[in-house]
Amino acid sequence: MSLNGVKQLARQLMTHRHHRPHALLTPSPFALPSSVSTINARLLFTRSITPILRHAYQYHPPPLRSPLTTASTMTTTTSADHPLNLDAIFKQKKALRSKVRRDLKSMDPTLRSKEDDAIQNLALEAPWFKSCQKLCAYISCSALREVDTSKLLAQILNYSSKGMGKTLYVPRVEDKNSHMRMLKISSMDDLIANSMNILEPAPMDSEGKEREDVMLADHPVDLLLLPGLAFDKSGRRLGRGGGYYDAFLTRYQGLVKERKWKQPFLVALSYSVQIMDEGVVPVTPNDVFVDALVSPSGVIPISAAAKARCQ
Repeated sequence: MSLNGVKQLARQLMTHRHHRPHALLTPSPFALPSSVSTINARLLFTRSITPILRHAYQYHPPPLRSPLTTASTMTTTTSADHPLNLDAIFKQKKALRSKVRRDLKSMDPTLRSKEDDAIQNLALEAPWFKSCQKLCAYISCSALREVDTSKLLAQILNYSSKGMGKTLYVPRVEDKNSHMRMLKISSMDDLIANSMNILEPAPMDSEGKEREDVMLADHPVDLLLLPGLAFDKSGRRLGRGGGYYDAFLTRYQGLVKERKWKQPFLVALSYSVQIMDEGVVPVTPNDVFVDALVSPSGVIPISAAAKARCQ
C-alpha cells in the first residue's frame, strides 16, 4: 500500500473510531482488508503502520536555500552577514585604510597639487558635469588629504551666480550616528568651520531661513561627487569608517526610487595611490558602489550608465 493510501486509511480509522469506539470489532464501511480480518491481525496491522503514520504526519521543514549574491553587493553574499565574516571584513578595511593613509601622507606635495589640478580639470570638462543642473559635492579638507574640490566648487557657484542653472548641495554632519544632510549653498561665504575644522554649511542662511535640504527638494540631483580613502575598478568605495556617505546615499537612492526619478550619477575623485585593482576593496552589504572614478590619468567608467555617458 502506498504512503498516500496509508494516510487515507488512517484518516478513515480516526474518524470512524471517534464516533464508534468499537469500530475495529464490527463491520463498517471503513473495514480493513480481509487479510487483517481478525483482532490480532488488526492489532498487528495497526502497530506496523504506526511508525509510517508518525513519519507521514510529522512536520519536516524545507531545506535551507543557499545564500545568493545580490546586485547591490556584487560579490558579497548573505554569508557575509555572519558576525565572524563581518569581523574579518572590518579588519581588512582597517588594514587597507592604514595602508592608504600612509601612502597619502608620503605623497609628494608637488605631485599632489598636479593630481588635484588634473582631476578637477577632467571633471569640469566631462559631459556629465557640464550637463548636470543639480549636484551634491563634498568640500575638500586638506588635513584629511582629500582630492581638492575648490576649483570645482568655485566654477559651480560661478555658474549659479550667473543664472546658468547649477544648484549645489554640500554635506553637513548632524551627529555621530552617520547622520549627514546635503544643504543648498550659493556662496563659499555660506560655509562655517565645524568642531573638526571642516567647512560645512550653516543650517540657516543670511536671512535666517532654513537651507534647502536635498531630501526635501522638489527635483532630483543629477550628479554626486564623492570622496573616499580607496576605490577599486569594480566600483567599490572605502570610506573613513563613519558610514556617513553610505547612509546618505542609501536614503537618497530610496527617495529617488520612491518618487520614480532617475538615479543620480555617482562619481568619486581619486588620487592615483587610492585606486586598487578590481575586487581588492572589501565590502559589506551596506556599502554603495560608484558609477565612475576620476583619476589624474582620466575618467574610469565602471557601471553600464557610466560607460554609456563616457562614449
